[in-house]
Amino acid sequence: MAFSRIGVVGAGAWGLALAIVALRAGRSVKLWGRPGAAFDALAATRRSPRLPGVALPGEIEIVGGLAALEGVDALLLVAPAQASRATAGALAAALRARPPLVLCAKGFETSTGLLMSEAVAEAAPGFPLAALSGPSFAADVAAGLPTAVTLAAADPALAADLAEALQGPNFRVYDSDDLRGVEIGGAAKNVLAIACGAAAGMGLGASAGAALVARGFAELARFGEAHGARAATLMGLSGLGDLVLTCASPQSRNFAYGFDLGRGLKPEEAGGGRLAEGVFTAPALLRLAHARGVDMPIAAAVAAVVAGEITAREAVEVLLSRPRKRE
Repeated sequence: MAFSRIGVVGAGAWGLALAIVALRAGRSVKLWGRPGAAFDALAATRRSPRLPGVALPGEIEIVGGLAALEGVDALLLVAPAQASRATAGALAAALRARPPLVLCAKGFETSTGLLMSEAVAEAAPGFPLAALSGPSFAADVAAGLPTAVTLAAADPALAADLAEALQGPNFRVYDSDDLRGVEIGGAAKNVLAIACGAAAGMGLGASAGAALVARGFAELARFGEAHGARAATLMGLSGLGDLVLTCASPQSRNFAYGFDLGRGLKPEEAGGGRLAEGVFTAPALLRLAHARGVDMPIAAAVAAVVAGEITAREAVEVLLSRPRKRE
């Protein structure tokens, strides 16, 4: 299927970037955002403070209601992870058709521990589901810098067709049928990025950062394989690739949040008001790990820090005092 008409649900930085991606790929694009002053300003100026320096091309149609997305061939759901269920439910109520729905948020639903595909399937039955994930900053993608991501669906043909529909200049999309693996990699790395940011904020050095990435990936791999993800997927763009990016750059909101924790800010003060999905994912990730007997000491430390139970420096002491073992 050609998927020539794309609807984007969510007008944050990533939603705007993906709308531009779809346009560059030769698709017609409709963009919906949460009603309010920020969305009204976007409609009037075609610019958003969430993506500085980027003008939304005039060919992208900005729509004021979800019903206006009726007739698109595929939808990109770019709501925050904890809002994805409600937004999907609103889509299901507004649309008669059930086009493929590509999930673009990375995380677990905190209240249930469900992956985005599981939560959305409950809220919006009948939509074929896929997930887009990988090492990608919205600003880089909107600027047209080279980026590679993975698009996964349980139906391999659907994944391939959707990947082809979004691939364009400097935006390479690999397809996969390991939906669970792609989602787990994208969710878990946000928690580990907070740990790496905290280490940088404390000035622990590049060696400590590299150790956290390596040992954090070992945790991610154990968790993923215990929950049915393929090892090859976790080693790919949506696992190791995304982990490396978000654990090494202040452009990552999770890294920036952790950096503030490392500098001594309290959890409620960190991040400068920007959404860090790892804060919500950490407790859900830890509960799921415990349920399968998966040891995740770094994730456990992050969960304790964001809950205000210990400080970042105390978390380092806990990790360094763990008994030595074979790698």
